[in-house]
Amino acid sequence: MKIAVDAMGGDYAPEQIVFGAVRAAKKYGCEIVLVGDEPQIREVLKREDGWEKLGITIHHTTQVIGMDEHPADAVRTKKDSSVVVATRLVKDGVCDAVLSAGSTGAAVTAAQLILRRIKGIGRPTIATPMPTPKGVTLLLDSGANVDSKPEHLVQSGIMGSIYAEYVFGRKSPRVGLLNIGEEETKGNEQAKATYQILKTMHTINFQGNAEGRDIPKGNFDVVICDGFVGNVVLKFGEGLAKTIMKLIKDAVKEGGILPKLGALLLMPTLKKLGKKLDASEYGGAPLLGVNGCCLISHGSSNAKAICSAIGVAKDYVEGSVLTHIQEALQEEEQLVTDGSKEDND
Repeated sequence: MKIAVDAMGGDYAPEQIVFGAVRAAKKYGCEIVLVGDEPQIREVLKREDGWEKLGITIHHTTQVIGMDEHPADAVRTKKDSSVVVATRLVKDGVCDAVLSAGSTGAAVTAAQLILRRIKGIGRPTIATPMPTPKGVTLLLDSGANVDSKPEHLVQSGIMGSIYAEYVFGRKSPRVGLLNIGEEETKGNEQAKATYQILKTMHTINFQGNAEGRDIPKGNFDVVICDGFVGNVVLKFGEGLAKTIMKLIKDAVKEGGILPKLGALLLMPTLKKLGKKLDASEYGGAPLLGVNGCCLISHGSSNAKAICSAIGVAKDYVEGSVLTHIQEALQEEEQLVTDGSKEDND
């Protein structure tokens, strides 16, 4: 398996991206193509002994798409940018997956323009794993599309269900529609219309409406919503987790000797909790709905997160997720494509 990594995308590129790729090559045994400025990449690789024996190669590019650039314009004009070239390597069959921690908009645009969408998909969706006491809940869309039609949400439900089954090993994943109440009649017109379609589906285990509190509880395996709401939920969850951990540390620090002794005894447990809440453990989120494996990582990703994301890409490819999505869409073709034709035209 060969994975193309955008070495120039991210707040800490290329250093942390390269370090993460080296770690992944050792851990997963996959080949990695580092796409970006070769002199900069080689300078970082010099600090990694034996990298030449790990199946790591460099594909030189001369351009980088910045976080402040308009995604569509940049992808169309910067043909030799690292994210565009890395995506092209997947399109050409040179690599099996592409990973970028750079501009999310650029990565999504490049995937749509180069890899193209799966037949029957109106809008691709970002599927982000959210930690819960029961493992993870897959939230989608978490930022690719701020406005979605009911048909788009239905497509997200199918793709999220497939991903949860073949990557996370969930048999008949429980799918919920994010809403303001459990009742079928709750929500805006978008939610009510989506519910009516979802309850007729044969390929997914739709369990009704999911409320916000159901996500951290792990009451559903997959929760679907539009990208506007999903991104707000995701960022709120990230901020809340960090705030809770800081409050615990501050309370221990300010509480005197007894809280410090108690914290010392609880240290193994606290470390496990911190690991579960650490976004770098999950690494990246797949862009579902395009003809290829595209992983998107947080801009602040460190080496650990990049390594984890490469592991996710490996699971995606080995699980034949794309093939399973295509098969499921064919089975539910009439229900999921009614609102997609105009998007694909």
